[in-house]
Amino acid sequence: MKLDAPKVAVVTGASRGVGRGIARALGAKGMTVYVTGRSTTTSLGRLGRQPLSGTIHETAREIDQLGGRGIAVGCDHGDDAAVQALFAQVATETGRLDILVNNATYLHDSLIDRGGFWERPLELAGILNVGLRSGYVASYYAAPLMVRQRHGLIAFTSSYGGACYMHGPAYGAQKAGVDKFAADMAVELQEHHVAAVSLWLGPQQTERTAVAMALRPGTYEEFMAQAETPEFNGRVLHALACDPDLMSLTGMTHISAELAERYAITDSDGQVRPSYRQFLGAPRVAHPAIVQ
Repeated sequence: MKLDAPKVAVVTGASRGVGRGIARALGAKGMTVYVTGRSTTTSLGRLGRQPLSGTIHETAREIDQLGGRGIAVGCDHGDDAAVQALFAQVATETGRLDILVNNATYLHDSLIDRGGFWERPLELAGILNVGLRSGYVASYYAAPLMVRQRHGLIAFTSSYGGACYMHGPAYGAQKAGVDKFAADMAVELQEHHVAAVSLWLGPQQTERTAVAMALRPGTYEEFMAQAETPEFNGRVLHALACDPDLMSLTGMTHISAELAERYAITDSDGQVRPSYRQFLGAPRVAHPAIVQ
């Protein structure tokens, strides 16, 4: 089935980092992109004592400059009412929604610290609220728009931590959780021709990773040598949404670098980004049984 080019997207957690880059890439394709986050007039992002730059309004302006239309919406994704209002605004202003990128995530400063989960702050479990539950809530309010128009793509940004040990049990549970969200939401959305997928991203070139490298010199340099730009993943998501075979890919967890190969997408430096399937594991395949 031939798909129309996607026109409207919501990217959650787009003040900086992965969300900002994905939003920029979708904007560069001429899309209207709603960017959400808590950083409105000033950045609320920090890693330790180091501030992390970026606001939703800066991201929206960058989208405008790239040829799209950026709409900044201040939204705390731990507030269900605010999320409901976000999608009501999208429905009123555009009457459609083609792509939802569930990217908003709570990341505690001690995420990459060593030690048992019982030795680190309990607040690390915040990722199970903003990161896991928040993705369910955003999808809950986005789905009716997509079901009504009988097309759309709900995507979760995830990582190899959904299969291997990475940053501790809270982080791993969140990644495994959104992978399962995609699998199970796809079952219920299939008849409405709406797709749900989870994407395992490789290491990312973001403000946070730059600070982490500076704080721990000699630790991440080799791993980050082939790091993806967030814009790379935005181009992958756009190509996926345009794929006439999209519904054959629904319900799956995909490695972003492998989808990039399918769509002949390279990163901004012209280089192919590697899959870490061999070293970090493969996405789990959901059993086809359906129990009502």
